[in-house]
Amino acid sequence: MKPLEQLVRPNIWRLAPYSSARNEYSGRTARVFLDANENPYNTPLNRYPDPLQTEVKQKLSKIKGVTPDCIFLGNGSDEAIDLPYRCFCEPGKDNVVAMEPTYGMYKVCADINDVEYRPVLLDEQFQISAEKLLAACDENTKIIWICSPNNPTGNSIRREEILKTIEQFQGFVIVDEAYIDFSTQKSLRQELAKHPNLIVLNTFSKAWGCAAIRLGMAFARPEIVGLFNKVKYPYNINLLTQQQALEALNDPYEIDKWVKILLQERSRMIDAFKLLPICKKVYPTDANFFLCKMTDAQKIYDYLVDRGIIVRNRSRIQLCNNCLRVTIGTKSENNEILAALRQY
Repeated sequence: MKPLEQLVRPNIWRLAPYSSARNEYSGRTARVFLDANENPYNTPLNRYPDPLQTEVKQKLSKIKGVTPDCIFLGNGSDEAIDLPYRCFCEPGKDNVVAMEPTYGMYKVCADINDVEYRPVLLDEQFQISAEKLLAACDENTKIIWICSPNNPTGNSIRREEILKTIEQFQGFVIVDEAYIDFSTQKSLRQELAKHPNLIVLNTFSKAWGCAAIRLGMAFARPEIVGLFNKVKYPYNINLLTQQQALEALNDPYEIDKWVKILLQERSRMIDAFKLLPICKKVYPTDANFFLCKMTDAQKIYDYLVDRGIIVRNRSRIQLCNNCLRVTIGTKSENNEILAALRQY
């Protein structure tokens, strides 16, 4: 990895971050708050939230096995995806490399930040090699994006190829593990100590069932987390989101139960789809969804919509022609889509 100063945008490296009222007395006890021009009434919603989400990170640290100073919390994973562009990529000059097909926000954020986006096509098994990813890079490549388990394909990317990419690339490798809780593959966040250029993303939206609170996670070396905190908006995670996250973190065993049920339903759904005459193939998955090739994805999608059942038509994406992406729902929801498709 290049020295961090060479990878950070010069203006960001020099940036003097906004100093919030809550940061300035951090670590000391306070009873009377007359510093932030807040209304003294309507407790607790009248006070600005903890800008660094200290309590949430402390609880999360115990569950994820990562020290609090290696955790960044964002307004959804979208903020954790956007910040690396803002911190590391010079608009109109730098570029990023990513697998194709994959999660669409990597390209959207690249376009918003005026950063060249270089897609590298997966093979027929939806896999990628470190060699192909690195071949797409040049001296201005700052980030390689890897989503594993991948969206929309559902499969995990071979761990050895991810590690080769991390070891050989001079910039940052960001591994998005939004669906890792549904996979048997071990999370790469345990590799942070070995690889200073590794950033791992996770989310409260999937296994934790908290998509509505918009809370994403990034795990990285403290100096990288420090850069993200420097650039983010001062109070990016509101009080209600922090409270709901703490409530969820109090009972991680409930999450384990949900995941177990969803994995059982995933197996049942895949077996049932394979028996449908209109389903040509179900691809291997390590996520809470699966990708399936249909006889006519658009007609089947429209048929389901007419019956109030919504799936995702991925036919316009490379390598996904005539494919639907189906999320695993409750047993009754899954039975409803199966009943509809058997009558198609």
